[in-house]
Amino acid sequence: MIPEVIFRYSWFYDQNFKKIHKKEKDYPSHKNILDYIKQVQKLWGRYEKEILHELSVITGLKWKEKRITCYVVGRCIPFSDPLTLPVIEKYPDYFIDNLVHELIHQLFTQNGNIEKSKRAWNYINRKYRDKPFNTRIHIPLHAIHSHIYLRFFNEKRLSRDIKLIKFLPEYKKSWEIVREEGYKKIISEFRERVKS
Repeated sequence: MIPEVIFRYSWFYDQNFKKIHKKEKDYPSHKNILDYIKQVQKLWGRYEKEILHELSVITGLKWKEKRITCYVVGRCIPFSDPLTLPVIEKYPDYFIDNLVHELIHQLFTQNGNIEKSKRAWNYINRKYRDKPFNTRIHIPLHAIHSHIYLRFFNEKRLSRDIKLIKFLPEYKKSWEIVREEGYKKIISEFRERVKS
């Protein structure tokens, strides 16, 4: 089963982020967010089924939900549960890249997938035990995301993601490990430990 990503705007939910970012004069209006959702829906629609299918194939994990709601708010740090992303005016396609990142987290944690991938995570945690938790969980994620970038997009877009996130040391380190060891090797080591 391949889920459908439903983009949603909730005025009440967005108000919480607006309060946090109240000093920002350029916080997107309700109308701007709704217009933005239409724009990214079109972008995502070109790849949705293929990317979600590919994520399941390369991880060995199955999607369990028919629909995944993605809340879009004016400003926030993206997170996977509840799936919430901000308006990214400068690079609308970077919204898609953030969405894929958070969907990989979603796939890892959907019903039954934590148990199914327990051996894989135990291996990752042992192999990279000297690294912070946030680095460890992003090593397989960034390896999988590298595969998606190169299969559906390009190296330039992958490099942009690495560059834009380098201010976060734990993410930066996980990208460095993926680049040094090779994303294919990391995916293979993870996948072979996922229960069939």
